[in-house]
Amino acid sequence: MSEQRTTASEPISVALTEPDMRHTTAADNGADHSLPDLAAQQSTTVYKLYGDLAIYSGTAHPELAGKIAQYLGVPLGGADVFRFANTNTFVRLHQSVRGKDVFLIQPTSPPTNDNLMELLIFIDTLRRDSAGRITAVVPYYGYGRTDKKDQPRVPITARLVADMVATAGADRFLTIDLHAGQLQGFFSIPTDELPARHLFYDYFAAQKFDRDRTVVASPDIGSVRRSRDLAERLGLPLAIIEKRRSKDGDETTMYNVIGNVKAKDVIIADDEIDTAGTLTDAARFLREAGAERLIAAATHPILSKPATKRISKSDISQLIVTDTVPISEKKRTRIGDRLHVISVAPLLGDVIRRIHEGRSVGVLFNE
Repeated sequence: MSEQRTTASEPISVALTEPDMRHTTAADNGADHSLPDLAAQQSTTVYKLYGDLAIYSGTAHPELAGKIAQYLGVPLGGADVFRFANTNTFVRLHQSVRGKDVFLIQPTSPPTNDNLMELLIFIDTLRRDSAGRITAVVPYYGYGRTDKKDQPRVPITARLVADMVATAGADRFLTIDLHAGQLQGFFSIPTDELPARHLFYDYFAAQKFDRDRTVVASPDIGSVRRSRDLAERLGLPLAIIEKRRSKDGDETTMYNVIGNVKAKDVIIADDEIDTAGTLTDAARFLREAGAERLIAAATHPILSKPATKRISKSDISQLIVTDTVPISEKKRTRIGDRLHVISVAPLLGDVIRRIHEGRSVGVLFNE
């Protein structure tokens, strides 16, 4: 029987005044990246809808949970997570969460099934201890790519997982950059999908690049909206790669580049890097079309085998990602200095605070 334990301490309540929401996110290269300042910084009264704020972490990404708790000034709630010899998962809380406003941090990244079951069991544990409200904070939503019947006799697993989270007892769902925005409609509980694009805006805005010779490229039609938003915000032109994927998802064929990339520095934008086949194929295709410096930006660095090998052998000079999922030291070493990680902890911390205090989340993004 193996056991993983988080720090045990009693959560504390948050202040009931409007805080200064300006914050920075530190990338591994030491640069700071800020979300847009709020229009007004007036002190207002905030009414808590539930009990004290409590932050808990599963075993999928305790490092991110610790950063979020530190940002909020709230200690992580203590819990033991047991995995028995028969691989069954068991969760035990160190203290009562009765009446508290609980946020559980647990991305469903690989091993996806283990982390998903742990998420569901942890939610059930909190519900049975009479938590006032449970928000599942899932920075990366596994099974999000199985969101439609694109061929006969296949499941829509993204909908199934959404139903399971609600049935387990979650009252809200908080995530970052779903594979497709319409996945929000699969949930029967209130859902907040946070865009990571502001973090990438700030990162690239701080870089010194020639706007006349830089282009944002979408690696496929499905990523056009994300790439277009980045290009529009940075004031850069957009290029699109036309590709087709095999039914098993293992092979892609690229046919054409829509837009001019010859003698240009190209930023390839996507939501997720899994095996890096699409990314490295796009980089090679763009190089053949005359592109010079190649930079990749993606929210979720899943980096399944053989992603790191492909990236290390590619012409990609920089790989910009966030920490929605953990990146092992072995993968970091394999990719090397070209890897830059932007933390989503301040973003999630600000949103968690606003949800807890019953204030608008859209204000953070000028929405």
